[in-house]
Amino acid sequence: MKQKDIILVVAVVIVSGTISFFLSKYLFTIPKDRQTKVEVVQAISSDFPQPDGRYFNANAIDPTKNITIGDTQNTQPFSTQNGQ
Repeated sequence: MKQKDIILVVAVVIVSGTISFFLSKYLFTIPKDRQTKVEVVQAISSDFPQPDGRYFNANAIDPTKNITIGDTQNTQPFSTQNGQ
């Protein structure tokens, strides 16, 4: 290729690329599709409301404590009598 041919090819590529870029915006997207509605969320704050007193009080059951039913000393409750 000669130098004049290279300049012509580069010019055609730039012009066709620019035209196709702007033309594709109008052909492939509809203006109403460019609009999006999003859900608005509330901002996070450092204020924390007190929990409900009906459930969180001094007389409530503490689920973190171990519950012992009966007075058993068995450390392996699922083993059988014959050691299997």
